[in-house]
Amino acid sequence: MKTEKIKTDLLIIGGGAAGCYAALTAAKKGELQILICEKANIKRSGCLAAGVNALNAYITEGRTPQDYVDYAKKDADGIVRDDLLYTISERFNEVTAHLEKLGLVILKDENGKYVTRGNRNIKINGENIKPILADAVKQAKNVKVLNRVNIIDFSVHNNRIDGAYGIGIENDTFYAIEAKAVIIATGGASGLYRPNNPGFSRHKMWYPPFNTGAGFAMGILHGAEMTTFEMRFIALRCKDTIAPTGTLAQGVQAKQVNSLGEVYETKYGLTTSERVYGTVTENLEGRGPCFLRTEGISDAQEESLLKAYLNMAPSQTLRWIENSTPAHENVEIESTEPYIVGGHTASGYWVDTKRATTIEGLYAAGDVAGGCPQKYVTGALAEGEIAADAAVEFIAGEGSTSELPENEVVDHFDEVSKFLQPKKGLYTTEQLEEAMQTVMDNYAGGIRTNYRFNETGLDVAEKKIHKLQELTDHLAANDLQEVMYIYELRERLVVCLSVIAHLRARKETRWHSFAENLDYPEKDNVNWKKYVNSKLENGVIKTFTRELTAEGQKTYEHLH
Repeated sequence: MKTEKIKTDLLIIGGGAAGCYAALTAAKKGELQILICEKANIKRSGCLAAGVNALNAYITEGRTPQDYVDYAKKDADGIVRDDLLYTISERFNEVTAHLEKLGLVILKDENGKYVTRGNRNIKINGENIKPILADAVKQAKNVKVLNRVNIIDFSVHNNRIDGAYGIGIENDTFYAIEAKAVIIATGGASGLYRPNNPGFSRHKMWYPPFNTGAGFAMGILHGAEMTTFEMRFIALRCKDTIAPTGTLAQGVQAKQVNSLGEVYETKYGLTTSERVYGTVTENLEGRGPCFLRTEGISDAQEESLLKAYLNMAPSQTLRWIENSTPAHENVEIESTEPYIVGGHTASGYWVDTKRATTIEGLYAAGDVAGGCPQKYVTGALAEGEIAADAAVEFIAGEGSTSELPENEVVDHFDEVSKFLQPKKGLYTTEQLEEAMQTVMDNYAGGIRTNYRFNETGLDVAEKKIHKLQELTDHLAANDLQEVMYIYELRERLVVCLSVIAHLRARKETRWHSFAENLDYPEKDNVNWKKYVNSKLENGVIKTFTRELTAEGQKTYEHLH
């Protein structure tokens, strides 16, 4: 490997929706030098890689930003940050208009108004949404993109970030990057638990398999405060293809039914976690399999579904064509393995209203930022904008970069080099990853246990994950692509320990399935209407609680 040292004003780690929009925002603020590091390629990376057929967060006619705050707050049973939800909600329509100006096709009716899907969604032709964002970034002034560069660690001193370290997967380069401010926008974490389709097909999951919790792990290891990792996200999806179900539920008003044809969704509730819980319970009590009832929909509705899924999950359209179309057969559904993702639940960095983390100079946006569920695409864009505005303001007051200590540069270089060796280790990265998923599945509330867990099982999981961490020191790689896999495994293991700590800390069951604690099966509003937060101290993840922010609170600042 060769070493390359780079100085920049603003480093953005992750070139997904939030990262791209943060760069576009910062580029308009003057002559800043902006660098995006993306381990894939920003043209087709992140959650928007395959496209989407709707913007699920939009203030439709007759609605207000506060309505959206109330919806998300109810769905999360109150464990949210009002200030974070409100500040993205008031920007939904603005970022949507910008997307349309950049070239996104938004469906309109005969009166020229956006076609809505429910109270908060609008329909789009979004197969090219990520290339549209990538092209805009390419044209932005003073923005440089390093594709296929995987950031492996932050550089933090005295709780102040001054850069990061990374590896160039295809150019055999070790990067030491100095920056005045950093925005982390790497996404959430998938692959912690054994998926619906293990083995060769394990990539067929709801959340991108390449989102490994890197941003979480780097922050945790440097003492950043995290929040609500116990509020895992479990998606309800079309069986086998793991295609989204919202288009069916909202687009054609398909109801959840069991094998007896009974509508069961109203029995359990209509929040996101309750829809999953109801399906799990119906199967456990012998009334499965479960379906979304589409039999008898019109020809026009069926054609709309076939086209819509081409925008985001082509495998589902192909399945319908090869087998039976939705008008002639109900769509079987199943729940996925758990994910840690701040765009759908409230898991992630503990941030202030400006999206500043508890590490000075580090900002979080998108799925990696906590406290603000149901942000979806437009929320990620809005959060990227907010984080960029704050980072630029911070840079204006800070001045110059700090040179990375040479001994730390050497240590990180040596760590990467250690894995590049011709001899094979006792285990492969893939074997340890499968072992990790088996541990989490069996002892920390995965599919195998119907998402249920108890403290004894969590203790077992913690011990086994620590053992797997020790084994990663002996892994070997033939090239930097394989080195990246080792770092991804290590990142996932750190996030696993955080999830276990948070699941153990919340001694109640507030979100059925998302956090089904068998030792504490009931909800406890008196003692647990709080945020469960955590920090790494002396090598151990310590959990603690914070009081909920006030109803309607519009700002929150860290008290260092």
